[in-house]
Amino acid sequence: MTAPLLQAQDLRKTYGDSTVVNGVSFAIEPGECLGVIGPNGAGKTTTIRMCLGLTTPDGGSIHYQPVGGPLLQMPRDALAIKAEIGVVTQFDSLDPDFTCLENLRVFGRYFGLGARVMDERAPRLLEFAALTHKAHAKPGELSGGMKRRLSLARALVNEPRLLLLDEPTTGLDPQARHLMWERLQRLVQAGTSILLTTHFMDEAERLCSRLLVLDHGRKIAEGAPRALIAEHLEPEVVEVYGAGALALAQDAALQALAARTEVSGETVFFYTREARPLLDALMQHPHLRTLHRPANLEDLFLKLTGRQIREDG
Repeated sequence: MTAPLLQAQDLRKTYGDSTVVNGVSFAIEPGECLGVIGPNGAGKTTTIRMCLGLTTPDGGSIHYQPVGGPLLQMPRDALAIKAEIGVVTQFDSLDPDFTCLENLRVFGRYFGLGARVMDERAPRLLEFAALTHKAHAKPGELSGGMKRRLSLARALVNEPRLLLLDEPTTGLDPQARHLMWERLQRLVQAGTSILLTTHFMDEAERLCSRLLVLDHGRKIAEGAPRALIAEHLEPEVVEVYGAGALALAQDAALQALAARTEVSGETVFFYTREARPLLDALMQHPHLRTLHRPANLEDLFLKLTGRQIREDG
């Protein structure tokens, strides 16, 4: 079997009296996209920072397996590991005084890449990011989606085997998100491994071959998206909303037709293995609106972590 590219074992991090990461373990295989999801304060960003050597774990270990070389450990071998990693953070750190092309060229110097290498690599990266026509524009002239794609192109300057992406599509409109997804899928198909944190459940389900669910610093679930949905949820969901919908959550006859009922805002969610009897019963309430759909990753997220709003921290 192929050795994991990156392996984290029993990671722990505490700030004062607060334990932010508590015994988290995972591995990333070559050529896979591992998604990390969880509410605000679950420990996602701290976990990423420990993998990058930006935060030192209070316990546990992080190992990286280079091609044809000895096993490396973070943070002891941080420089050697970072040479094989690309990073896109939550917030853009592009140099506003340089053009797109210059941002790539300057970043290449940090990896010891000479002018000849960057003459070939930079135009190719701009093409990959759909930014060839913006090569001589500065970041301030770019849209949010263009800036994120330039950040991705910059992260690829050293041709990394592993990309760490911390909420890479936050703040983007749907068109920009879909273009970003297409580029990330191309990278995975080409063999690049990705560790991705995201709050977008459709993004996690679309891009990730495996998911890690964190809450209160602990790993509470792990597996392929559809397998996790099948393990934890009923297959069908009926949403009911409109004036008077909330009263249905107390209707014993309707509850008997569902395996589980939840309320969020003005919507009642009926989770069931067979929706037809429930839909027939709801025809007695024609003034209400209903939506019948398969269970999805957002349902899983809310079941495992709760519907209560979390503040940052």
